[in-house]
Amino acid sequence: MPKHLLIVEDNPHDLELAQVALELSDVRCEVSVARDGQEALDVLRGSETLPDLVLLDLNMPRVSGHEVLVAVKSDPALRQVPVVVFTTSDEPSDRQAARAAGADDYVLKPQHFEALIDTLGGLGRRWLTAPRCA
Repeated sequence: MPKHLLIVEDNPHDLELAQVALELSDVRCEVSVARDGQEALDVLRGSETLPDLVLLDLNMPRVSGHEVLVAVKSDPALRQVPVVVFTTSDEPSDRQAARAAGADDYVLKPQHFEALIDTLGGLGRRWLTAPRCA
């Protein structure tokens, strides 16, 4: 059964770049998209099968990435889903808040496309191909 990645990203340009970078990487998975935090929570709470990984942007309309992270990690039905904050924010306060809320990792979005391919490929290999303990 293929692994499933949920990308939570409100910026259409960043989303398109991530999708193309994933296609060019060596990671093979199903990809679904939520375009803001509320849509992400709706998808997660309404899904029979949870994603194997969530890539979560922080700065989004309606419900922020921080709020999504807190909601996911405080919900017994969702907390086992790995959430990697994938953002442009290098603010120490954002890193600390993400860590405190239970983020499984905090990764800065690379500025160059080749680095984006490498970064997403590395995240995919780490979270989508290695066996996880329950």
